[in-house]
Amino acid sequence: MKKFTQILKPVLALVILAITFIACDKDYTSLESDIQGVQNFDVVTEKFPVTAYNQKMGPVQTDNLSSNLLGVYDDPIYGKTTASIVTQLVPTSNNYNPDFGENPQVESVILNIPYYSTRIETDNEGNSTYKLDSLFGTEPIKIFIYKNDYFLADYNSESDFSEDEKYYSNANQTINFDSHNAELLYKNEDFLPNASEHLIEVLDENGDVVETNRLTPSLRVHLEDLPEENPNPFFWHELFFQNQDSPVLSNANNFKNFFRGLYLRVEPVNDDGLSFMLDFNNTSASLTLLYTNDDSAPNELLDYTMRFANVNRLNLFENDPSNTIIENAANNANQIDGDETLYLKGGEGAFAVIDLFAGEDNNGVEDGDGLSDNYEAFLASFIDERGHAKKLINEASITFHVDQTIVNGKEPDRVTLYDLKNNVPIADYYYDTNTNSVNPQYSRNQFSRVLERNESNEGVKYKISVTEHLNNIIHRDSTNLKLGLFVTTNIENTTISDVLNEDYTVSNGTVLSPRGTAIYGSNTNVPEDKRLQLEINYTDPNQ
Repeated sequence: MKKFTQILKPVLALVILAITFIACDKDYTSLESDIQGVQNFDVVTEKFPVTAYNQKMGPVQTDNLSSNLLGVYDDPIYGKTTASIVTQLVPTSNNYNPDFGENPQVESVILNIPYYSTRIETDNEGNSTYKLDSLFGTEPIKIFIYKNDYFLADYNSESDFSEDEKYYSNANQTINFDSHNAELLYKNEDFLPNASEHLIEVLDENGDVVETNRLTPSLRVHLEDLPEENPNPFFWHELFFQNQDSPVLSNANNFKNFFRGLYLRVEPVNDDGLSFMLDFNNTSASLTLLYTNDDSAPNELLDYTMRFANVNRLNLFENDPSNTIIENAANNANQIDGDETLYLKGGEGAFAVIDLFAGEDNNGVEDGDGLSDNYEAFLASFIDERGHAKKLINEASITFHVDQTIVNGKEPDRVTLYDLKNNVPIADYYYDTNTNSVNPQYSRNQFSRVLERNESNEGVKYKISVTEHLNNIIHRDSTNLKLGLFVTTNIENTTISDVLNEDYTVSNGTVLSPRGTAIYGSNTNVPEDKRLQLEINYTDPNQ
């Protein structure tokens, strides 16, 4: 009976969903029925002009990201983007007022933050081989880890502390964390992420291995070996052991104000570099102080562990100031005829505004409806005088051709289309339930096709479905709103981030996309076979 109930629940959900759509789409269903009863009908593919132009994104909110980007990425179009991280920590399991025992001694201090990776295989001895995901670039970078000395407040003082504080990608310009890096804890001037797993051996009192823990590939570094620039060999001892029984370790607020976290800063080694994602929300992401005291057994290591859950953490993005492509494109955007080239970049980057039926109301009729001639012509073609649909849309899509004269095969694999007024993906995104939790790169590929590439791995074209978006206009009296075309690293990540001083928002997937691309626009100067256009395939009853 239990098994039957488990099967019945999703069936009932589908039935309810179907009834809902039937109720909403009675005109649509009626039209389908009418067409089936008509012996003569035409299936037509028609192209409609679209206006698309460039818009620059200002600083983006980065304190609410599901992942964080660290590194230096040299984009072939947009130049270098440097991504650094500032993060707080708190003791695990609310371990406040810690008892370190008598005569505690630091053995090691380990920072462990997992990369995103995929396990390829595991041998007979349990050793796993991994491939790193979300890795952009191949060249080494310099990485520095500092003790941060700037307090990241939870609430905004200008709102009388009634609203959450928001931190943006340009925070380093207003706060300048480089002037608040109290101590240098680690440096590596030739750093490359390693795809190997970490084996952690646990010893008994005789020194024999009794357990081996395996950790997925991660940024795992020892912070007890302080660099020459930090001459204090007792740094960790003074920070924690000498503050035992002190109020600074007694609760979360005091702790975060006392130990204000870490600042992970990067620099390029040469003209190139790499960026990678870090999973701070992983259960193994931690800063662990391993120590002994007078009561600890031989080979026994005690631990004081801090994690990154439910704290303030932000990404800092610095774009190459000498690269003015985005600035110039946005300042010279042609909102009437559309731009010839559209520039898309994540982070503090750029996107394209898509107006499906742009144009002027110049037919000489002062109807006062504010609708363009193009939009009125579309509505008249698909809706009769009674407000009923005259034609059945089979498929509607927009194809975006990559300008291979500008890019060089490093462009992102996915783009997404958002309703700029309501800050949500268009309806087709939600109709596409083809998701892939293991590899979201291939999720919702009916809504947004994965970038088509040629034999040289150069990007050719993206394609996005707008079928249900148009059906909403025709059958459900939705408003034709301006849309935004964005790059994304994860089309499943629709958590939104504010853009400073703007009404629209962007998804986390866009904020975390270091790569950019360039596509042909909608201007009539663009060759027609590359021009951005709306293509509709519909059934037209011939009665």
